[in-house]
Formats: sequence, C-alpha cells, structure tokens
Amino acid sequence: MPPFERSRPAMRPFEYIRADDVASAVGLVSSDPKAHYLAGGTTQIDLMLKDGVLEPERLVDITRLPLRGIRRHGDVLHVGALVTMEELAADVTVTEQLPLVREALLGGASTQLRNMATIGGNLLQRTRCRYFRDPTVLSCNKRSPGSGCAAISGAARMHAILGASMHCIAVHASDLCVPLVALDAVAHIQGVGAQRRIPLADLYVLPGDRPDVENVLQHGELLTTIEIPLLPAGTRSGYLKIRDRSSYEFALTSAAVALAIDDGVITHPRVAFGGVGTIPWRSPEAEAVLRGASVNTQTFRAAADAAIHDTFTVTGTAFKVELAKRTLVRILQTLTEAG
Repeated sequence: MPPFERSRPAMRPFEYIRADDVASAVGLVSSDPKAHYLAGGTTQIDLMLKDGVLEPERLVDITRLPLRGIRRHGDVLHVGALVTMEELAADVTVTEQLPLVREALLGGASTQLRNMATIGGNLLQRTRCRYFRDPTVLSCNKRSPGSGCAAISGAARMHAILGASMHCIAVHASDLCVPLVALDAVAHIQGVGAQRRIPLADLYVLPGDRPDVENVLQHGELLTTIEIPLLPAGTRSGYLKIRDRSSYEFALTSAAVALAIDDGVITHPRVAFGGVGTIPWRSPEAEAVLRGASVNTQTFRAAADAAIHDTFTVTGTAFKVELAKRTLVRILQTLTEAG
C-alpha cells in the first residue's frame, strides 16, 4: 500500500466514563496508565479513529466539569481549560487588549473547529507530523523510542528547524501557544491531591533523545486554567502566520510580537515563533536586540538574525530559515507603522 493511503484502522473497545468533578477525573486517569481525557475531541478522536495511533482502554469525559469561563482579576485573564477557541477569540478583553491572541485563535482553525476545540486541548495537542500519525511508518521516535525519524529523509516541508535533531523534527502545531508563551502565560495543573502552577514556557520539553516525552505533566495531571497576563496600555501586538493557503492550514512560519514605542525607541519587546520549533519558541535573543533600539528595518533584521540560529535543517525545511526571519521583520514593520 503506498504511503499515506491507508485503510481505516479497526475500532478497539474502550471504557467511556463521564467524570462528575475534577478530583474524580484525575483519579480515574491517574490510576490507569491506559486512560486518557476527552474534551472537545478534535485531536483525540482523530488519533484514535482516523489515524489509529492512540489506543486508550478508558476515556474520561471532562466536558461537564466546572472548567469553563473567562474571568479578569486585575491585569490577568483566567481562562478555563474547557473554554473553546471561539469563546476566547470573542472575549471583549482579548479583542481590546490582546490582539496577538485573538489573531492566533482566528488563524488557527476553521470556525467549526473553533466552536469545538478547547483551550486546554489546543495547548496539549499532539504533533501533526504525518509520520507520527501514520502507524504504518515504523520509524518514529515519538511512537516507538529508538526506532528513528522517518521525516529526516522524507517530505518535511511542515517540520521544525529549532530544537530539532536527528531524533525528531516534528513541529509544535499550536498557533495559540505562540502568543501565550510570549505573554508569560501560566498553566494551572491539578494532580492527585496536589496543584501546581507551571509557566507555559516550562511546560513543553525539547525532544532530545526522548521525543515521546512532550511535556512535564505526569500521567493523569489535568490542565484546569490558563493565566494570561494583560499587556500594558499603549502596547502594540500582533500575530503573523505564513501558510501555503489562506484557508485553514498549519503555519509554515509564524511570529507573535508585542512592543511599545517611546519617542522612536522600542520598549518591552516580546517575541515568539511558531511553525519552526519543536516547542513554542520564545526568542530572548530577538527581544534583547529590539529593547532600546530605534525603529527601522536594520534593527528588525538584526533581531531576526539573532532569533534564528543553531538551526537543524533537512532538504525540505531549509527554506524556513529565511522565511522565519522575514516573518519577524514583516510583523515588526506592521506594528511599528500602525498608529
């Protein structure tokens, strides 16, 4: 059978349980290594029924848990993990004060998917790597550690150049994670009898020699809330996504930027990239170049050159080095020309 022309995987039986509260949901999944959570299902069901990659023996439905709602407390927005992408994009505070978040949400999925997909699910979605999602491809270190990475020698246009290696070049697919990492968002995690707060930038793990480990969560820990700090008044922000088509498509490259301008000088810059990293990619190097610098194309290009370095490319991804740099320059030009 030619690659990527597969018959539908056989359906395997599983136990379905609807959780009544957070504690019981966490207990049900933590006690069973073959259990998974089910929320919007826009990724989980694909991986189970369409791709045949995941084979949970228990699905714990959390859709009725009290993890909805968007609440502002001072200068921080608290977003429940079960809030949908569409609900967050329509929120007045997001619209008025976090354009980079709204633009990432609207560019991240079709309207139908945004009405189903949850914020928690978006942040924890599995990679869209075609090799990971095809169980007939034997070489995938995410599915079978030590088996190799088929993408290295295969079609890799949609893969990563930052944080990548011979072990794995799967890109992190979320658009929303990019501005959230730039904003220093924090994830609230509920485990068995314990809670913890994890900066979103620390939630994700570089693949290294264990690409199957994607984040720091223990099995059964549940993402319950995201804290999103609001930008100070006068801050300009935006999200630019470069893709092969204008309709719903994953990013080739993207950049989330926030900054202020004081008398022609850049202050408080925040920069993160999508479409190029194995994790959402914050760039302190670009921020250091921009901070205190004059608004001009030379500054923007210097920031881009500082941001995109130590890349790992294969034949299909080499073009992303320059494209990522131009993406940052373009969004910086757009933001600094505004107003």
